Amino acid sequence: MSVLDQVFSKKLVPVVVLERATDADNLADALVSGGLPVAEVTFRTDAAEDSIRAMSTRGDLIVGAGTVLTVDQVDRAVGAGARFIVSPGTSTKVIERCQELQIPILPGAVTATEIQMVLDLGLDVVKFFPASTSGGAAAIAALSAPFRGIRFVPTGGVSTANLGDYLRLPCIPAAGGSWMVGPKLIAAGEFDEIRALTTKAVALAQEVSK
Repeated sequence: MSVLDQVFSKKLVPVVVLERATDADNLADALVSGGLPVAEVTFRTDAAEDSIRAMSTRGDLIVGAGTVLTVDQVDRAVGAGARFIVSPGTSTKVIERCQELQIPILPGAVTATEIQMVLDLGLDVVKFFPASTSGGAAAIAALSAPFRGIRFVPTGGVSTANLGDYLRLPCIPAAGGSWMVGPKLIAAGEFDEIRALTTKAVALAQEVSK
């Protein structure tokens, strides 16, 4: 099974913002025990690199780096143990560097032109971001008609209320969300609550994607 297939196996990709690397292990425990052994750690904070390193050395979850904007960030993320890369937009340089390193990448693409660029670079899966303000499930359904080989991972505004709208589309292997790993919960050390929310999120994803 490929890395991305493993990432998508639970139908959810938790999008994590860590301000303190010391929270990484507790967060990983909560995700794994909640049945979701995957995390996209965003490169938005100074703690991201160390957090990825701490989580990737555990061996019980797949850790990726999100909000990757530059080739340097690709190198740093992969050096820290990231097994996949996620970008908010489509960068030829970032994609080509990931291909050189043989690391899966989900580039952001929400328009036909961006999707065509991704296809030209040899990829067949994109991050649809920001999903809710870019037309949501209806937009993805429309785009999937001409781009039949493309898979979409919606992120941004995904919640328990609309998760089913996305996961019922056959072109969507998984959705990215942060409601189960909210920064306020992490900051407050509410890892039991994160575990409970994760367990419920996994169950919901499996139910609505049937």
